[in-house]
Amino acid sequence: MTVQDHPPPAPMIVEAYDFRRPTTLAREHSRVLEAGFESFSRQWGTQLTAKVRAKSTVTPESVVMQSYDEYVSTLPATTSMVLCALDGMGAKMVLQFPTPSALGWVARMLGGHSDKAGLERKFTPLEYALVKSLVGDGLEVLSYSLGGLLPGTARVEAIQYNSQFAQAAATTDLMVVVAFTVRVGESASAATLAIPADALLPQLGAVNPMASSANAAELVRAQLARVPLDVAVRLEPAAVTPAQVLNLKVGDTIALPHPEHHPFHVAVGGKNLAQAMVVRKGSRVAARIVITEENHP
Repeated sequence: MTVQDHPPPAPMIVEAYDFRRPTTLAREHSRVLEAGFESFSRQWGTQLTAKVRAKSTVTPESVVMQSYDEYVSTLPATTSMVLCALDGMGAKMVLQFPTPSALGWVARMLGGHSDKAGLERKFTPLEYALVKSLVGDGLEVLSYSLGGLLPGTARVEAIQYNSQFAQAAATTDLMVVVAFTVRVGESASAATLAIPADALLPQLGAVNPMASSANAAELVRAQLARVPLDVAVRLEPAAVTPAQVLNLKVGDTIALPHPEHHPFHVAVGGKNLAQAMVVRKGSRVAARIVITEENHP
């Protein structure tokens, strides 16, 4: 009887797990983030529609936790990566989208109608400014949608075109990565948003899905007080017949019953709340409140 030699067992590879920096999102945290990013998607789509003058929708596809290195490995080598600085954070937030798609959005903002986005190239100074402004407005929507989950203010710092050279964070830094489908007109493109996990996890840890509803009314009132409203500054309305409306043509004049030097009405939801005089503030027109409804005779 012979004894066969067996090779020694392969050494086990043990990786340390840092419970303070988990590599996956807890289920309740995922639900909170998904709700916030769904709200952001709806509002960003509405904002894009107004900016590019074409029906736009943004659909969130997934919310995952990845290291920055893993995130970058999923991106095309050439793309637009808008690096956004966060107050108190060394790592930067990244909003990424295909450069040809962004060129198509800019073309529409400048009056173009084509859905063809053009060649892959860097932005001109004018295009750079328009894209920066477009993203800046989107960051305001993101801050509102996430509420207290995203502390501080995010601001556009730079735009990089090579995903391998964009040093937004250390390779091992964890990022909360959201994938979107952005549809503008007939064109659809994939976009991603990567937020440093250290900017979100502290707030997510304080989220309690079973929080008491004892102060629900107070919370609702506080939230309603932060909801943006459309304010209209308008003249006295004029009554016209349907026939006059149907026969309107360029050059027609409609007499308004509003006195020439009378203040305009400031209305919210069709209800007059104040009166204002039109003034100039820098390069824009503004309304200066001169009387409120409760003081109006």
